[in-house]
Amino acid sequence: MTQTQALNLDATFTLPQDSERATLIGRLWQPGLGPTLVLLSQGRLLDASTVAATCSQLINLDEPVKALQAALAAGQLPSVARLSDVLANSNEAGRDTTQPWLLAPCDLQTVKASGVTFVASLLERVIEEQARGDASRADVIRRELGIILGDNLRGIVPGSAEAARVKEVLISRGAWSQYLEVGIGPDAEIFTKAPVLSAVGTGADVGIHPGSAWNNPEPEIVLAINARAQVRGASLGNDVNLRDVEGRSALLLGKAKDNNASCAIGPFIRLFDAQFGIEDVRQSELTLTVRGPEGFEMHGSSSMSQISRDPLSIVSQLMGPHHQYPDGAMLFLGTMFAPSQDRLGPGQGFTHVVGDVVTVSSPALGGLVNRVQHSDQAAPWRFGLTELMLNLAKRGLLGTSA
Repeated sequence: MTQTQALNLDATFTLPQDSERATLIGRLWQPGLGPTLVLLSQGRLLDASTVAATCSQLINLDEPVKALQAALAAGQLPSVARLSDVLANSNEAGRDTTQPWLLAPCDLQTVKASGVTFVASLLERVIEEQARGDASRADVIRRELGIILGDNLRGIVPGSAEAARVKEVLISRGAWSQYLEVGIGPDAEIFTKAPVLSAVGTGADVGIHPGSAWNNPEPEIVLAINARAQVRGASLGNDVNLRDVEGRSALLLGKAKDNNASCAIGPFIRLFDAQFGIEDVRQSELTLTVRGPEGFEMHGSSSMSQISRDPLSIVSQLMGPHHQYPDGAMLFLGTMFAPSQDRLGPGQGFTHVVGDVVTVSSPALGGLVNRVQHSDQAAPWRFGLTELMLNLAKRGLLGTSA
């Protein structure tokens, strides 16, 4: 049943609507060779290893776009494969392992995530906490919180004097929560989503823990940040989440968020240039579709214009004098989408089933497509830091720079 649904991996859906103007980088697995940094150009994936051995190294360059453009103009980026062929082979269910496929576009960057950055998802986190992970209680609690909170949280600037006054009111009504603390308080919730190199790319299976009965996708924009805390680009992400696990205890966040294949990023990183920058991120619209093997469909959207913390403000809390990431970071910005559409019965809300096809798309960033599988049945993660260093050394790429 899990293999019957097709994945939309054609170039039209995968690429941004203005792809001819976009600077798109990614990573390609080449059988017999290993992971390769690539630049998309005129429908072909070009080997960018002469510019940088890793995505992290490229993002850390002073001007990565100019470095790529110079190498392209000099004919230093050999063609590896046609994008259409690679996309067709990126579907994990029918992959020919003798041919190339796309990986997550990041590599040595730490993968971080910010949570509770939208009011809509903030309320759902409070519901999870109140329900103690029991999906059957969510609907009643949602109505009760709606009566208490109303629209009191909309438009509040986190950490402001107004936010402090609202906090006092909610405490007096017995409605305060640790999620409200990070939602409207001065300090953002920032956590490690996944280990370095563990993220999966478009076409791969995403994993949910087999012990979870209440879980959901989280469509998000992911910023590509260099070691100097400069945002150099953006991608799409699915921050797969186990609502029942996090609802039992916030101290189980690691178990709720970090399971095999539970972090998807891709299809490419769109580098900031004259056509695309942080203001475009601020105005981005994301669309989510979940299509189940039994015919279930769910559609949702998330607008970055509704985020309660500015993306650069979150970056400033992630990196600075208090914390450095010499290989850069990929930062999930959070989502306003928290599905409550009933699937398995009245009042049960949404949860995944094995075989769901999840698509996250945005006009400026393209489309990320993954199929849901239990984390113990998804492809095991075996290519880590040691393997990458040995691979780069064997190929003579260690020390490569522009």
